[in-house]
Amino acid sequence: MIEAEKLTKYYGDRAAVQDLSFEVQKGEIVGLLGPNGAGKTTTMRMLTGYLPIDGGRAVVAGYDVVEKPMEVRRRLGYLPETVPLYTEMPVRAYLDFTAKIRGVPSKGRNRRIEEVMELCRIADVSEKVIGKLSRGYKQRVGLAQAIIHNPQVIILDEPTVGLDPRQIIEIRKVIRDLAGNHSMILSTHILPEVSALCDRVVIVNRGRVLVEDTLANLERQGSNAERLRLEVRGPRQEIQDFLSRWPDVVEVEIPTNTTTASIDSQGNLAPAVEQEDEAAEINSDGVSNARFNLKVTPSTDIREALASAIVQQGWGLREIGLVVPSLEEIFIRLITEDLARLEEEENEGAEDFEVLDDDELTSPVQVRAARDDDELDDPEGRVVDSEDELNSQDITRREGSTPLNARQRVYPVAKTPEQAKRKAAPSFLTASPKDRSSKPAAGDTQGAEDDQNSTASESERE
Repeated sequence: MIEAEKLTKYYGDRAAVQDLSFEVQKGEIVGLLGPNGAGKTTTMRMLTGYLPIDGGRAVVAGYDVVEKPMEVRRRLGYLPETVPLYTEMPVRAYLDFTAKIRGVPSKGRNRRIEEVMELCRIADVSEKVIGKLSRGYKQRVGLAQAIIHNPQVIILDEPTVGLDPRQIIEIRKVIRDLAGNHSMILSTHILPEVSALCDRVVIVNRGRVLVEDTLANLERQGSNAERLRLEVRGPRQEIQDFLSRWPDVVEVEIPTNTTTASIDSQGNLAPAVEQEDEAAEINSDGVSNARFNLKVTPSTDIREALASAIVQQGWGLREIGLVVPSLEEIFIRLITEDLARLEEEENEGAEDFEVLDDDELTSPVQVRAARDDDELDDPEGRVVDSEDELNSQDITRREGSTPLNARQRVYPVAKTPEQAKRKAAPSFLTASPKDRSSKPAAGDTQGAEDDQNSTASESERE
C-alpha cells in the first residue's frame, strides 16, 4: 500500500532525508522509529504530498504521489503532530465539514459521522465546541477527521505526544481498532508504543534507514545465545565460586554499577547514567537473591544441567535464561553505533586547513582537485601539480573559463592534528570564480597583476 524508494529531501544544503526506502503492506501497522531530527516528519510529509520530493519516488495506494496527488489524497488519512482543528466549531459540525470536503456522499454522511465518533470515543462530546475540549479529546477529534472518508492508508505523526497516561491508553485502543482494515504508518519515539501497536518497525537516523524488520526478528537477532542471565537464592560468594568452576562458563559477570544510555520523553538520546547496585537483594533471613550474567562457550546450551546442579546444591533457582535485549536497548545500540560510524567517516573525509594571521598560506601546498569546469592546464596539456610549476608556467584554462591567480588556486595543509580538525577554508577559496577574478582582495596587488598577465598571454596566443 505504501512504497518509498530512495526518498530524498534537502533543506538548503542539508539532507533531512537521504535515500530512504521501505514498504507497508495491506492491513499492516509499521512504526517509524527514530530520535528527534531523524527525518520522520519530513518523510511523512513527502508521502502525503505536503512537501515536494527532491529525489526518489513514493507510491501510496497504487498512485504516484507526484504524478497523481489528488488520487493519493482521496485514499489517504493524515494526522500531523499539530492537529488541524477549527477550534470554534462543535465536534459534529467539524466532522460534517471535513466529510464534505473529503467527498463522503451525502446519503450516508450522517451514518459515517456517527460511526467515526463511536470508534474514536467522542460521541459524548459531539455538540461541544472543540476549543473547550481537553488535549486528549482534541487528539481523538483529529484522528476522526483523518479517517472520516474511510481511507485505505492512514499516516499518524506522533499521535500520543503530550498526552497523559490515561489518554495514551485510549488513543492506542482506537488505533488497534483500526488495524486490519487500514494500512498505517505510526511515527513515534515512544518505544513501548511501537511494541504495543506495530507489526514491523523501521528505525531511521539522520534521514537514513538503519533497520527494517519485525519486532520478533529484531529481538531474536539482538538476543545472545552465548550469554545467560541467572538469579539464585543463596550465599552470593559461594554461588559465584561454583559458577566460575562450571565447564563452558567463560566468565561470571556481576551486574553492578552498570551504565546505560536511554531515550528521553522528547525523543532525544540521553547520555549514559550510572545505575544502582542490583546484583543482590538481602532477604529478611539474611540470604541473598544473587544475580549474575554468564558468558559461556559458543554453541553450547548449559541451562538444563546448570539448573539441576544449582538445585542439588540446595540453593533456590529464581531465574535462568538467555540475555534478550529490549526494543529500547536495540534502538539505543543501533543509534549509538550509527552516530559513531558517521563521526568516524566525517573525520576521515574532512579537509585539512590551516588559517594563519594575515591570511598567509603555508608550505607545502596542494593544488585544488581539477574538475571539468575548473581544470588548470599548461600549453602542452599537462595538469599542474605544484605551486612552483604553477608560478613558472604560462598557464591556460579550458576554453570559456576565467583565469585565476596562483594564490587562489591552492589549499593550505594543516601541520598538526589540532589544525587538521579545522574544516573551514579561507574565504577567498570559497568565493565563486567570477567574484575571485573580478574582485581581487584589498592589498592583493600581486594577484591582480597575475590575472592581467594570464589574460594577456591568452590574447597573444589567440
